[in-house]
Amino acid sequence: MKKIKLAFVTQFPADTNLPLGGVEAVSLNLVRSLAAYPELDIQVITLCAGAAETSLESWNNTTIHRLPKPKGSELLNALSKSKVLISNYLLKLKPDIIHAHDTYGIMVNSLSIPKVFTVHGFIYGDTLFSNGSFKWLRSKLWEHFEKSSWAKLPNIISISPYVRERVSLFSPAAIYDIDNPISDHFFTLERKEKKGVIFTSAVICPRKNTLILVKAVAILVKAGYDVELRVAGSVSDERYAQEMSEWIAEHDLVKHIKLLGRISTQRVMEELQAAAVYALASFEENSPMGIEEAMAAGIPVVTSNRCGMPYMVRNNETGYLINPFDENNIADKFRRILDDDNLRLAMGEKAKELALDLYHSENVARRTYAVYRDLLDS
Repeated sequence: MKKIKLAFVTQFPADTNLPLGGVEAVSLNLVRSLAAYPELDIQVITLCAGAAETSLESWNNTTIHRLPKPKGSELLNALSKSKVLISNYLLKLKPDIIHAHDTYGIMVNSLSIPKVFTVHGFIYGDTLFSNGSFKWLRSKLWEHFEKSSWAKLPNIISISPYVRERVSLFSPAAIYDIDNPISDHFFTLERKEKKGVIFTSAVICPRKNTLILVKAVAILVKAGYDVELRVAGSVSDERYAQEMSEWIAEHDLVKHIKLLGRISTQRVMEELQAAAVYALASFEENSPMGIEEAMAAGIPVVTSNRCGMPYMVRNNETGYLINPFDENNIADKFRRILDDDNLRLAMGEKAKELALDLYHSENVARRTYAVYRDLLDS
């Protein structure tokens, strides 16, 4: 069978044991499973901050091309320096098909090579919760260029019905529904649950809304519960992190809140083994990896009733949907799960069953490979 040269253009971790963010983790998991297809010649192209020159490395039957990332604005570079760099590199590489992710979709949209683009998030929405000046203006600029890019791309992979709903309003593209893959190891974790442990994995910033979880835990502690909220994630907003630390100290919660910082995938697995509940109260998410991983591990999920999260968690079946502005609502759902061993077990089992079909990397790779074949055969 003729080899298919696949250009997988994405954010890819410098350390495969420590991916930074959802796109890096997804790309790592998907490339690993796609490498099982002998007919695929996988070429990962990624931009690396701080790199002085282009470097090549071999990983898991895959070639990784690490290109120096231009300095400056992410948006401006996606439209200019980075776009030119990536486009020219791909023209020299001459792939049979391109699979672009995140901002790389903007960089490849003018190339006349068969391609598909996975929409991981809406940067214009995330920007409203970011640091810096002129957030509203920056959000509007991102919105214009993101939507313009969707309109130019002929094929899009949607990771959630929420993504499909928003993208289809502005794009005539053929849309394929394929969820994000997670590491297979999450499905085989041996549960070592510790009573009262609530785990969350997200960077500490206003969009992720970690402080509301702290406030919900404070309500439980006041009611006499012995609970511990364990927070895994780096700080992306120092002011917000300081506010949260001060709130923890003022309410005498230091022994009930553990800030773990950025941790490895292995550490995340260990935290999930011990957790009784997984929580994520974000204001804006498409299909967060943390929820997928918790479901695969068989853990009930408490998460926001907005954006892509309600498409992942079945309310009252695999967890609870909550109002991300209401700590009393969140505390009530924590209480229900922590108080009922049978409910906790049933929710976890149902979550794992759903995750196996939707998020197992082999299933995601099979569906993704089918898209490649469809585009090349048409």
